[in-house]
Amino acid sequence: MEFKSILLVEDNLSDVDLAIRAFEKTGLMNPVFVVEDGKEALDYLFCTGQYFKRDQSDTPALILLDLKLPMVDGLSVLKQVRLNRLTKLVPVVILTSSNEEKDIAATYECYVNSYLRKPVDFTEFANIIQQLANYWLKLNILSPKPQ
Repeated sequence: MEFKSILLVEDNLSDVDLAIRAFEKTGLMNPVFVVEDGKEALDYLFCTGQYFKRDQSDTPALILLDLKLPMVDGLSVLKQVRLNRLTKLVPVVILTSSNEEKDIAATYECYVNSYLRKPVDFTEFANIIQQLANYWLKLNILSPKPQ
């Protein structure tokens, strides 16, 4: 059985490490691919730049996206994801430290699937990662690929 990947777009290496360890604890077999800025996320998703040989039809099962990113911010990445026919149905979860109402509203206006604030506490952060992985990758039924 092939497991679709998770794209983690996060520039904080401590959060990346914690998220990967939390995913491992869930027992999920999905590979986690990490990019550290919004430009690299777009290159990965749309097979440009260093990812020009990647198969664009191999979309992730889930995108975890920070808002405050170098190069291209998370909201801009979300907008591009939603505009592309191959990625528009991929679940996107914002995982950020921002609790600003304008950020929350802007992401939902761009059809984000979920908005989660990163807790400061290590255990709480790991718990959130495990819960979202269980929901989006075990319980949720993904949309079929667009035709």
